This record gives sequence, structure tokens and C-alpha cells, in this order.
Amino acid sequence: MESKQRASALQKGVLEKEFDTIGLVRFVPSATAKYVRISIRPGQGVRVTLPKRASLAQAEAFVQEKTPWIRKHLASQQQEQEKKTLFSPDTEFRTRHHQLLLLPHPLPHCKSRLKDGVLYVWYPEQIDWQHPDIQDYIRKTVEYTLRLEAKQYLPQRVAHFARQFGFTYQQVTIKNAKTRWGSCSHTNNINLNLHLMRLPQHLCDYVILHELAHTVEKNHGPRFWALLDQISGDAKGLDKQLKAYRVQVF
Repeated sequence: MESKQRASALQKGVLEKEFDTIGLVRFVPSATAKYVRISIRPGQGVRVTLPKRASLAQAEAFVQEKTPWIRKHLASQQQEQEKKTLFSPDTEFRTRHHQLLLLPHPLPHCKSRLKDGVLYVWYPEQIDWQHPDIQDYIRKTVEYTLRLEAKQYLPQRVAHFARQFGFTYQQVTIKNAKTRWGSCSHTNNINLNLHLMRLPQHLCDYVILHELAHTVEKNHGPRFWALLDQISGDAKGLDKQLKAYRVQVF
């Protein structure tokens, strides 16, 4: 009887069921899907898409069969989430030119504003600031601020060093890269990570000089390091300092 009730509920829309080892699973009927499909998204849990011809019993059996795979991916997502910055009202967080300030307010949605060196983010007072949706909004706002600062600062800094040391390049692009501070293409287009705006000034400059040196020397051979040492003053020392930092995971 219970199975028939759940099947009937599924026909009317989304059905949710708690599984012992993987938690809540959402079963979503689809008019276009051809196969039962499982997707796992950060903050949204496990979702199972059902085509018209599939029964709920078949879908549940499929979930049971794929439980080891689901648990592996849930654990992986949890590890990635734990690596991310947790923005707190009590913890200081700065971009180069702005201090983040988190404030509760009575409205049901988040809002933000940049003013006088402060990045204000207001979040609904009835929702905990640790909620994934609140953290996601803060991350996007911080990323927007970093990108704004980077676009205003980094291209002109590249131009400054290019003039000083006689380099030529095509264009500067700002990216939100996950692992690299910068890169230089074979056509001398320079890509710079917006998270450079969180590095100390001398290391930000070192990354820029590193990529400008690649406009002349495309590999990391002896001639590259000799050139970089000449223009930076201490290439190996600065490179060692840079390795103490990692690209900030948001």
C-alpha cells in the first residue's frame, strides 16, 4: 500500500526518500529522459531522474545498486566544501582594497554594496550565515569584488613593467583559475588570476614579471630563470615564497 502511495505521489511531482547510508534522495519524473539518471550537486544532495517508463521500485533499486558510487561522490564533495573559505561575521576577510562585513537584516534576501573600502553583505536574519545559499552568495560577491579590483589594477601593472623592461604582449585577461596564478600563451596573451589581489604586493609583481619573461622565453630553462632573476632581483627566492601560498578556493 505504501509503495502505491509513493508511486502516486511521484506521478504528481518530486518525491523524497531517506536512505540509511546516503541520506535524502529526490526522485524527479521527466518526460524527456530515456534512462534513470543519478546526479549529485553541491548543496542539493542526490537527485534521481526518472523517465516515464521507469517505476519507482526500479529507481530505488538503482539507487541501492549505486550506493557505493553515491557515497564516494558525496564524500568527495564534502571534502571540497571543507576546503572552501567559510565567511564568518566574526572572522576578518580582506581583498586588497575592501574589508568584508557581514550583517543580518530583516529582508528575505541577500544584498551587497561596496562603499568606502568596505564590502557590505547583508543576509536574512532568520537564516544562519553558514547556510550554503548564504555562503554561495558571499563567495560570488567576493569574487565580483576581486574581479573588479583586478581589472582596474593588473592590466596597468603589466603595462608598467612591460615599459620598464621592454617587453611586448598582446592582451591581459583576468580569470578565476583554481590552480595557476598566471600563464602566457604562445601568442603572448597574458592570463592572470583574480586572486593575485590577495597576494602581498611583491609576490603579485613577481607573478606578472614571471609571465612577461615568458613572452621572451617560453619554457623554464636556464635562460628564462636568468632573465627573470635580472628583472625581479631574486627569482628563486620569490618563487619559493610564492609556493607558500595557494590559489584561494572559494
